[in-house]
Amino acid sequence: MSSDEIKWKINTKNHRLVHFDEDSEKIWKGPFHFIQGADSQFGLIDRYILKLPNPGWEKEIALCEEAVRKVNEIRPKPKFFVVCGDLCDALPVVSPELRKLQEESFTRIFSKVDKEIPLVCVCGNHDCGDQPTVQSVNEDRNSFGDDYFSFWAGGVLFMVINSQYYSDGSLIPQLVEEQEKWIDEQLSLSKDTKHGAILFQHIPWFLDDAEAKDLGYFAIPYDTRKRMLNKLISGGVKYIFCGHYHRNSGGMYNGLEVIVTSAIGGQLGNDKSGFRIVKVNETQVSHTYYALEDVPKNLQ
Repeated sequence: MSSDEIKWKINTKNHRLVHFDEDSEKIWKGPFHFIQGADSQFGLIDRYILKLPNPGWEKEIALCEEAVRKVNEIRPKPKFFVVCGDLCDALPVVSPELRKLQEESFTRIFSKVDKEIPLVCVCGNHDCGDQPTVQSVNEDRNSFGDDYFSFWAGGVLFMVINSQYYSDGSLIPQLVEEQEKWIDEQLSLSKDTKHGAILFQHIPWFLDDAEAKDLGYFAIPYDTRKRMLNKLISGGVKYIFCGHYHRNSGGMYNGLEVIVTSAIGGQLGNDKSGFRIVKVNETQVSHTYYALEDVPKNLQ
C-alpha cells in the first residue's frame, strides 16, 4: 500500500476530520448536498448471501466502482461522501489476512472518489467486531483513523460515532466512557446552532419504531436507545443517518428523524444497491435513496 493511500485513509486527527477548514465551514453559505452510503462490505455477498465455498468480493468491487463513478458525476459536486460502516466483511482480529486484502480493495476503489469530495468512513460492527476489544478498535483506527469524530461543513456540525460501543461495549468500558464524554462535548457546541447537528453511525437506534423492543442484531438495545435518543435530542441532533440493515427504513422520535440506508453492496431485502442523496437547505434536510442505475447527474 502506497504512502498516499495510507494518508488518504487516515483522514482524522484528534477526533476531527482534517479536510474542512473549521472557521470557514461554521458559517452558513447556502444550500448544499452530500452523499450517504453504507455497507460496501467487501465479501458479504459470496460468503453470506450466496454461501459459496470459496467466497471472494468481485461483486462488491463492481458495485463500489459504479457507486464511485456515480458520485463523481454528480453536479454540483457533493460536499462529502460518507459510508456508514461495514466497509469490509472480514473481522480484523479473527481473519487479519483476509481483512487486509479486503481493505486494499476498498482503498483502491474509494481513493478514486473526486479529491474535492472528501470520503468520511464510519466504523461498523464488521470493522471492529460484534464485541469490540481494545485490539480490534485499534486495528480499525490504524486503518481508518478515529472511530468517532466531528466536522463542520456548510454551517452544520456533523458527528460520527462508533455505534458498536452501544450495541456491546462490555469489554471496553473505558473506550465507551471516553466516547460518551466526547459526545457530551460536541452536543454543547451544536445545541444553540441554527441547524443543530447531524449524526452518522452504523447500527440504527431503531428501524421504524423507537418503542419497539427485542430488535436483536439490527438495532441498539431498548434502554440504551432511549437514554441516548433523549440525550441527542436535548443536544440539538435532528437527523441520524445509519446503515447495517441492508434495507431502507427509518422513523421519527420526538422530532428526531432516524434514516436507515440500504447497502452499496449486498442486499437483504427488496432494495437495490445504491446510496442516498441528502439535501440541506436553510430550513430542512431532505433525502432520497437511489439505486445505482437511477442516480441523477444534475441536482440543480
